[in-house]
Amino acid sequence: MKRMVFLLATMWGLQAVAQQLPKLERIEPANWWVGMQYHQIQLIVHGAGIATRSVQMHYPGVQLLQVHPVENPNYLFIDLDITASALPGTFPIIFSKKGEKDLIYTYTLRARNNGIKAQGVTSKDLIYLIMPDRFANGDVTNDVVKGMAETTLQRDSMYDRHGGDIQGVIDHLDYLKDLGVTAVWLTPVVTNDEPHASYHGYASTENYKIDPRYGSNELYKKLADALHQRGMKLIQDLVHNHMGSNHWTVLDKPAKDWVHQWPTYTRSNFREQTIYDPYGAKADKKIMTDGWFDRHMPDMNENNPYLQKYITQSHIWWVEYAGVDGFRLDTYAYNDADFMAAWGKTIKTEYPQISIFGETLVHGMPNQVAFTQGNTVHRGFNTELPGVTDYQLLWAISDALNAKENSWDDGVVRLYNTLASDYQYQDPTRNVVFLDNHDVSRFYSVIGENTAKYKAALAWLLTTRGVPEIYYGTELMMKNFSNPDGLVREDFKGGWVKDSVNKFTPQGRNSAENSLFNYLRTLATYRRENTVLQTGKLMQYIPENGVYTYFRYDSSKTLMMIMNGNNRDTTITTARFEERTQGYSRAVNVITKENLPSIETVAVPAYTTLVLELRR
Repeated sequence: MKRMVFLLATMWGLQAVAQQLPKLERIEPANWWVGMQYHQIQLIVHGAGIATRSVQMHYPGVQLLQVHPVENPNYLFIDLDITASALPGTFPIIFSKKGEKDLIYTYTLRARNNGIKAQGVTSKDLIYLIMPDRFANGDVTNDVVKGMAETTLQRDSMYDRHGGDIQGVIDHLDYLKDLGVTAVWLTPVVTNDEPHASYHGYASTENYKIDPRYGSNELYKKLADALHQRGMKLIQDLVHNHMGSNHWTVLDKPAKDWVHQWPTYTRSNFREQTIYDPYGAKADKKIMTDGWFDRHMPDMNENNPYLQKYITQSHIWWVEYAGVDGFRLDTYAYNDADFMAAWGKTIKTEYPQISIFGETLVHGMPNQVAFTQGNTVHRGFNTELPGVTDYQLLWAISDALNAKENSWDDGVVRLYNTLASDYQYQDPTRNVVFLDNHDVSRFYSVIGENTAKYKAALAWLLTTRGVPEIYYGTELMMKNFSNPDGLVREDFKGGWVKDSVNKFTPQGRNSAENSLFNYLRTLATYRRENTVLQTGKLMQYIPENGVYTYFRYDSSKTLMMIMNGNNRDTTITTARFEERTQGYSRAVNVITKENLPSIETVAVPAYTTLVLELRR
């Protein structure tokens, strides 16, 4: 009995001492790897009064370079050099203060991930964009997580969470592969612990943790592995420009300049022209780049050197940990240009094959080109950004199929003119081309729910230059205008057990949906199996009478695409295309498999894009 009393007293005593000790809340990154190009890392350490302590550590091959206290005494930034001689293992980092008990953190160095990673997503791929909360609920146990700021789950609300998760994506990878998809882009899945509309993920509150309502870090890696096993790839959506107002570094800032501060709330003016305008006012540019995206999305001060390393290291960490193959960069135009260029160099040095494309929701070809690498439009600055989301081609295909008439500069000629401006890019094939996404109206609605126009646009999408992307539900003719955005973020029917229909199966789709699904699958499969649509050259001809003709060709094949932008059938003669048709006399329709015994004239139905494989 005395022994038990003694043990209990000891335990209570230890608990009391533990409660009195300063709390070492976290160190990030929590681990690193040996043999990295990026071997000088900076740890961000957070804990009550941690800056009052000295730092010691000893491990062969690891050098403690410097310890940086900052404005907030709850932070230390520690510079380490993981030299080439360092081996995988663990070592203690000791935080000491005279008269108080040491705080000890065990740091881990891992062997490099030798699995598949950083493959790059290229013009050989077809991207499928998913908003996980609205795609499929594979694990109902994580629908609501106690202690988080938002615990509602209401599928009939466009602003609340619906329960989709990473497991739901994993469960339907075979569906995506069957469709012809080779790469999956998820909107952000790191923790977004905000009290309202946290489903979209663009107001992160963690950099190194998957939102528990989506799964876990381990499950995210399982997704990457499952994709790689199927010969597919994973794109991670990154947000440099802003974080959520509940991000742990925002709630307790390392310094006032961690975020851009204004006397009163100042929102960005959203005018990208201020970035490169030779006559622009500095005040306008500052509001563009330093103004907040929204009240719950603080604009991060990317000139802060500690923030720069914190952001960059987290992105390298996800590639090495999970095997990410490419990055999509949100709100690219609003970032600090110098930081993003340095970030791009760092990422490409570590992973030379990785692909990177930035969101540039702008109007005007030079406006878009100005954000791509190479300084090709004399901006006087190299952004180091390989590719962009090609909004100029989105506007062009929309106009091509919605124009009231095909005139000198309206209708299908918009496609011709836009592509003719590709000379401004270092490499336009790195751009991502698309018909819609989570921020713009569904294309099926844009073209008035006209199925013929829809198929014509999809045929163009999968046969033009660049990296094609389709938004979840494109294959089902999902519709709605982005007014508000939630209307284009509806659930994929069949992703929830209680759904009355399952659109993932032919039986759950109606005849029109199956027809469209099969049409898209036929094109995507052909594209996946034929290099001519992946890396082949493009040649286009000036449109005539509302008909736009272009070719993709390489040493193996030549394809002729004919887009009829008119509301009536037409027949064209092909003599003027002799530069590309010479030596060919017939063709096969890629979609219908119909044989055309002669290509001297070709009949093209209204609002149709024919895809013809030329034969000798």
